[in-house]
Amino acid sequence: MLDYIRANIQESIMVKEALLRDELLMKTIEQVTQVCIDAYQRGNKLLICGNGGSASDALHMVGELVGRYQMERRGIAAIALNANPTVMTAISNDYEFENVFSKQVIALGKEGDVLFGISTSGNSANVVSALQEAKEQNIYTIGMTGSTGGKIKLLADYLLNVPSENTPRIQEMHILLIHTLCGLIEKGLQKQGFWVEDFE
Repeated sequence: MLDYIRANIQESIMVKEALLRDELLMKTIEQVTQVCIDAYQRGNKLLICGNGGSASDALHMVGELVGRYQMERRGIAAIALNANPTVMTAISNDYEFENVFSKQVIALGKEGDVLFGISTSGNSANVVSALQEAKEQNIYTIGMTGSTGGKIKLLADYLLNVPSENTPRIQEMHILLIHTLCGLIEKGLQKQGFWVEDFE
């Protein structure tokens, strides 16, 4: 049992080290941060979607943004498209499960918004469909995937592809990337005077 524990921790460390050495990915994180900051300054919002563990990641990211990450501030607009079971089951029942996110992009998205599609394989059909719809609406598309990027690679304006093909390790890195992005977005908006409210 101890060997299994140590092996999991060591593998996670190795993927983190590979991520740290990936200069292209580091630059992409900077670019994605600026896309999000620019969107908020225009009055736009983030839409985020995923399935299973990636659905939890979407909810997690929304919680950090709408509530707070590390700074006392006003909430900033973000919606997890997998958060509403009534909408999800209605769309999947009346249409197909592939449409559960794309229909919401049509309903909730507007030009200049940013859509995060989270999929460890990069091939989740409903996430791919959401990104396709976002492209048609001039919504910025961010893919969070594993190493290959899958089908999402072809649809993402910016691809955050973790250097691993192991689903648990990819999901661990996605949370790290989400926390990093939330911290950078907070700092960037504060630096540019986005918040004027007194929280004392």
